[in-house]
Amino acid sequence: MDIILKYFPELSETQKAQFAQLETVYKDWNAKINVVSRKDIDELYTRHVLHSLGIAKVQAFEPGSRVLDVGTGGGFPGIPLAILFPETEFFLIDAIGKKIKVVNEVANAIGLENVRAEHLRAEKVKEKFDFIVSRAVTNMPDFMKWVRKKVSKQQRHALKNGILYLKGGDLSEELKDFPKARVFDLPDYFEEEFFETKKVVHIPLKYKP
Repeated sequence: MDIILKYFPELSETQKAQFAQLETVYKDWNAKINVVSRKDIDELYTRHVLHSLGIAKVQAFEPGSRVLDVGTGGGFPGIPLAILFPETEFFLIDAIGKKIKVVNEVANAIGLENVRAEHLRAEKVKEKFDFIVSRAVTNMPDFMKWVRKKVSKQQRHALKNGILYLKGGDLSEELKDFPKARVFDLPDYFEEEFFETKKVVHIPLKYKP
């Protein structure tokens, strides 16, 4: 929990309490339904919570904005971001139903009121969002096919509406067909060794009715 306060020192008491509860709730549910790898559960705050919050270092979400988390798994990056931005609406989806069960249980346990979670494929989502977030769920060309018609028309952030994607390693080949992609290196924000090759990729998307 200290590592979250290190980089986000201005949390409210409610946010501090919600972040603090994550470890107990996730360890409890992970024993029943494995959504975080066994070796990672003890590094939950660095490898999952803080990693998810890397998106917040690149773009803070405005009140009233809407964010879609595709392939959320156990709720990353959506749940940490929803704690940080309580006035933003988050819709978390995953193709595996038992993972969404965990997401809903975690959200309920910590009192998150700005999260919806459904067992749903991205292609089936009909709504529009300011941003689509994800954490290395597939390669960018395939991800783009799933989400390219899901951004809203209204712009309210410094970055244009589109994709904010957590990814690691050399992305030059994967992003070669996306000339507007912008890569933010997480070591510019976090000093821990885990983030050495981690990045946030922003790709703006045009509104399509």
